Amino acid sequence: MIRRTPLVAPGGAAGARLGGAVLKLESAQRTGSFKLRGAAAAVAALTDGERAAGVVTASAGNHGAAMALVCGRAGVRLTAVVGATAPQVKRAAIVALGAELVVEGADYDEAEQAARELARARGARFVSPFDDDDVIAGNGGGVAAELLEQVPELARVVVPIGGGGLVAGLAAALAPRGVSVIGVQPAANCAMHDSLAGGRALIDYRGGPTVADALAGAVCERTYRICALHVESIALVSEADIRRAVGFLYREVGVIAEPSAAVGVAGFLAGAVTPARTGTTVVVISGANIDPDLLDAILAEPSID
Repeated sequence: MIRRTPLVAPGGAAGARLGGAVLKLESAQRTGSFKLRGAAAAVAALTDGERAAGVVTASAGNHGAAMALVCGRAGVRLTAVVGATAPQVKRAAIVALGAELVVEGADYDEAEQAARELARARGARFVSPFDDDDVIAGNGGGVAAELLEQVPELARVVVPIGGGGLVAGLAAALAPRGVSVIGVQPAANCAMHDSLAGGRALIDYRGGPTVADALAGAVCERTYRICALHVESIALVSEADIRRAVGFLYREVGVIAEPSAAVGVAGFLAGAVTPARTGTTVVVISGANIDPDLLDAILAEPSID
């Protein structure tokens, strides 16, 4: 079920603007994002009783679709709760893959609260998109294992951060091997950055609106602790930077990336992220699920490159 996703090395002027960095296209994964890795690990770890009772999850969209695919194949009932900010393209994928979709709350954090309450009422297992050891190991650990095989001189990995499930698994696997892990977040909504700066996990966080919807919201103690130990730094990018990166990837590299997946490239274009001095730097493109209308709007914007 899990695809070994490809690496792309942009050439010419595009490659120069990325400092020679290589792109890891988790956007080419089934369901269009890295989330399938963690979902597969979480469902595989369910007990027989949990499978029989069904699963409830909360999602900004991609995790819900991944869980829907895996649960559908495993014969497990899934209810996915999303907030009002979840893009329509992601909602449609959850429904098309056979899960029950519930829209509750203004954003991801409110959707998670509703999902946890629903799971308790049903006696069902709640599977978090990031606050779960199996999800962390499946997502970040799975990508890390592939990178170590694909890139012999791996020196740095640049990765989007939301709740921290992807970066935590990557950093835990790669930092002890001497690979630096750099996170990137939207400046408008950057709970992990602010958590590390303040020395505590912001499990109750309200940031501003961001086009990078999948990265919005709070973090958890589990991912915070791992990031505090193993993530080298977190760069922040503006909303304009993120939109510019989506357009750059589409026009210059031929890659469709949702805004949350493009923040690493946004960091390079804005000068907030640089490649390692030696060895290979990889930028994780974490998902491709962008609403067509949003992509059209970004491509119609005047180029500021």
